[in-house]
Amino acid sequence: MEKTLVILKPDALQRRLIGKIISRFEEKGLQIVALKLLKMTEELAKRNYVQHEGRVFYEPLIRFMTSGPVVVCVLKGKEAVETARKMAGFTFGTKAEPGTIRGDYALSDRFNLIHVSDSIEAAQKEISIFFKEKELLEYEAVDYPWVYDVSQGVVV
Repeated sequence: MEKTLVILKPDALQRRLIGKIISRFEEKGLQIVALKLLKMTEELAKRNYVQHEGRVFYEPLIRFMTSGPVVVCVLKGKEAVETARKMAGFTFGTKAEPGTIRGDYALSDRFNLIHVSDSIEAAQKEISIFFKEKELLEYEAVDYPWVYDVSQGVVV
């Protein structure tokens, strides 16, 4: 099972959308294995967004991500990275499809509610920025056999 990082950005908290957004991932069947509410420091934001350094939106992104509290969580499930990205929708709210998180709740390009890892490698790196290994909880989800077809002994 893959793990991915999701950050609910300051606008999601200010608009009181945390419960609605997290419930979408849970309803899909992704398992929450770590969750934190924190105020991102400039250093932490720069570490997470280092790949964008030098781009025109980098400094405004850092200011935005440090402007208020965020919720950082790790989700686990089959193809968790791709699934979470599809659920988040296109980066720009006005271009995101209805039914996605951004498509339903975002109109801005920068204030787009959610960050999701874009690859398995990025997810591993980003998770390590925000969580120690011991903070990732492994537990048996009782709905597991109802979310995944395990009738053949493997997840289908």
